[in-house]
Amino acid sequence: MLCFSHPNWVDPFLFVAFWPDRPRLLVFGPREEDMSVGWRNRLLSWSGLAVPFKPSRADLLDTTRRAVGALRDGYVLSIAGEGRLSDREGEIVPLYDGAAYFALRAQVPILPVAVIGTRWLSFGKRVTVRAGAALPTTGLRADRAGVNLMMERISSSIEVMLKGVPDEPPPGPFGRWLTDLFADRPWLDDPDWMNRGRRPPSAVG
Repeated sequence: MLCFSHPNWVDPFLFVAFWPDRPRLLVFGPREEDMSVGWRNRLLSWSGLAVPFKPSRADLLDTTRRAVGALRDGYVLSIAGEGRLSDREGEIVPLYDGAAYFALRAQVPILPVAVIGTRWLSFGKRVTVRAGAALPTTGLRADRAGVNLMMERISSSIEVMLKGVPDEPPPGPFGRWLTDLFADRPWLDDPDWMNRGRRPPSAVG
């Protein structure tokens, strides 16, 4: 399981582009109910690399089966732990519990990853990807205690890798356009966005 910070919509495509052929990398999400909506979803669906995530309670068991099945079949499942875009380059928002729960169910280690340099996009931009130490799940159960422990470890690892990373100034008009082209950040205009059922249900119990 690869759990990464998510400053920009382009992050999953970077992993797909630079990941070696084996073991094969899959992308968890996006969260839209219909994977035919939007060119990003259609591209991921066409590539066969997506493990679709439907955020309704009715689909949670099926989502879990698909995610855990991919891990047990030897794939690397990448997931944006925040479940949304970060607002700042060097900080993460509270993580969802799905990454920990899936990894514990499949009994596979979790690799925390920090993406640096994609908050604002421009040509020739340097992007840094930092990987922490793999976090073993051996001996832990996929219950609330085990998931909370793994979530603390993932968060701490990513925060350490992002420590001291400064916020970059916004680029020019083209860079702003490219950055915001598919960067859906409704919470910036609506502070109550996260409190109106926008956060998917917990994967645990």
